[in-house]
Amino acid sequence: MAETKLAVCPHDCPDTCGWLVQVDGGRVVSVKGDPDHPFTRGFLCAKAGHYPSRVHSPQRLTKPLLREGAKGSGRFKEITWQRALDVLQRRLEEAAGRFGPESILPYFYAGHMGLVHRNAGSAFFHKLGASRLLPTICSSTATAGHALSLGSGPSTDVESAAHADLIIIWGSNTLTTNLHAWPFFQEARQRGGRIVVIDPYRNRTAQRADLHIMLRPGSDAALALGLMQVLVDEGRLDRRFIKRHTLGFDEFLPRLADYTPERAQKITGVPAAQIRALARDYAQAKAPFIRSGYGPARQLKGGMAMRTVALLPALVGAFHKKGAGIHRSTTSSTVFDLKRLTRPDLAPPGVRAVNMVQLGDALAGRLQGPPVKLLHVYLCNPAVVAPDSALVQAGLAREDLFVSVQEMFLTETARLADLVLPSASCLEMTDLYAGYGHYYVQMSRPAIPAVGQSRPLLSVFQELAGRLGFSEEVFSAGEEAIIRWLLDSGSPHLGGITFPDLAAGRPLRVKAPANPYQEGFATPSGKVEFYSQAMAEMGLDPLPDGAPSLDPDGLGRYRLQLITPPRREFLNSSFNEVPELVDKAGPATLLMHPKDAEARGIVEGDLVRVFNDRGQCLLVAQVAAEVLPGVCVAEGLYWGVHTPGGQGINHLTSQRLADVGGSNAFHCNLVEAEPVPEAA
Repeated sequence: MAETKLAVCPHDCPDTCGWLVQVDGGRVVSVKGDPDHPFTRGFLCAKAGHYPSRVHSPQRLTKPLLREGAKGSGRFKEITWQRALDVLQRRLEEAAGRFGPESILPYFYAGHMGLVHRNAGSAFFHKLGASRLLPTICSSTATAGHALSLGSGPSTDVESAAHADLIIIWGSNTLTTNLHAWPFFQEARQRGGRIVVIDPYRNRTAQRADLHIMLRPGSDAALALGLMQVLVDEGRLDRRFIKRHTLGFDEFLPRLADYTPERAQKITGVPAAQIRALARDYAQAKAPFIRSGYGPARQLKGGMAMRTVALLPALVGAFHKKGAGIHRSTTSSTVFDLKRLTRPDLAPPGVRAVNMVQLGDALAGRLQGPPVKLLHVYLCNPAVVAPDSALVQAGLAREDLFVSVQEMFLTETARLADLVLPSASCLEMTDLYAGYGHYYVQMSRPAIPAVGQSRPLLSVFQELAGRLGFSEEVFSAGEEAIIRWLLDSGSPHLGGITFPDLAAGRPLRVKAPANPYQEGFATPSGKVEFYSQAMAEMGLDPLPDGAPSLDPDGLGRYRLQLITPPRREFLNSSFNEVPELVDKAGPATLLMHPKDAEARGIVEGDLVRVFNDRGQCLLVAQVAAEVLPGVCVAEGLYWGVHTPGGQGINHLTSQRLADVGGSNAFHCNLVEAEPVPEAA
């Protein structure tokens, strides 16, 4: 008999949706949005509804696999868990014994966002003395840049935007990457508010906005400064707020004088008249709200971009107005103290740290200390998502490197592995979820038994720990015990939330302030910092600067600025394993301006070779004035097997780091494009 169970979407998305899962005979029949979840409101994205076919896919890994043929051949044989863990234990001990424990590198990220299982391997690798992974690939630069102006901690709640009269979505394709924020924006619109999208291309959200400001990639800081210059020049300021709650404004004014709308136009491509009009609208709004996305941060000067945009509300006193302010992240997960689970104290002093962005360099032997001899991958697909894919894939293919992967599917990384361990899905484990786009936490228990011989991450790491004689409490605690630890974090935001409350499976709101900036800003000065001493101490410009981000590797030789935003049907590289979604996504495409296409002899539908010094990929041309001349867009991420040449878009991206935070400049790459002859 069918029954409905509560669950939570585990993917790296700010919405962290509540699910209603219908189960019949131990199989998932359907997954729908929970109408009683205050943020989910009963609907889901284009991906989540396909979860039944994902969980019960004939391609799902259900038994451990040991490589038989050459790396990448996809030839494996099924083995028992006992044998699989014997092999992995032996390899771990051999690598640590011959080369030292730092020759072992874990590689993981956010393939599963539950607090228990996402962090399940950390204590194990700390105790082992393995190289420490710096998980910076996505959000660290955005977080660091925002904090340099406004401090760490949560930002304005998206739900409050329902009371805004001007919403600026800056560098976020909300309808693709933050869908459940849209109803709150629509509520504001129904009350007479307007929605403005600032983005380098006319994406799904821009098409639904009242106004789209199309700018060149990497010029966000210059646009923000152009807006600010108008506010100052025309006296449209909240001088009382500036005097009481900001630092360094007077030092900032001479710099700002250089960024007239005319100069900003030269940098951004946005007409000066449009910059003036938006600045005036922002100043006149009673409750202007900015939703800052991650796009501006994925540039070499991404931290500066995020820092500069974050200063805008201070000029008009928006932080203290209902429905106004700026949203970057609610970071509700930070109310939990993870140290009892991750145990960083178990790591030896001075253990080597490896930035996950630079995996290609790490596998190519460009690290100080021992070479990486064992790579253990979980909750990530680096062969597709890590930059400079050719270098990463060459490293993964090394015969002297043992690669073990915990996965649900035979991803492109798993195909290059020596050992593959089948992982349980979110519907087969207990975990606690905390969103970063809202303030709700929710516990989820298994909706179905484990499919085949798949196992949750925690159980695998704990069994390995037992084999290696690790005896600390963290290596034997169960899922529910760990969730109780997390509740015992001592955070005032958890007041009143008990384990029985969570165990009921309903979303619970943490005690977050209605206005996180009401009591000040979590900066060193306690104020909004136009002048940042922290940046000065890093050797960086302490004042906002609008110099654009440009790929130094391609200057003067490649003429197209490439950005690689998400596609609706995928989430990073996840859901490439669902045939229906791959079909719905269609071919991997390159969107380019008609002038650029004509200059290269490219017409709509052509197969084009997109290339630079790092590599190439083959994409289908989309020709439309949805971008500025000199800009092209490849939505992704497609697995290489779903592209004509077998190579994904990250063959074109560099391992260069942004200015602060250590993230990758995924949107700062110069390329060229040419039609592929039909005979090819």
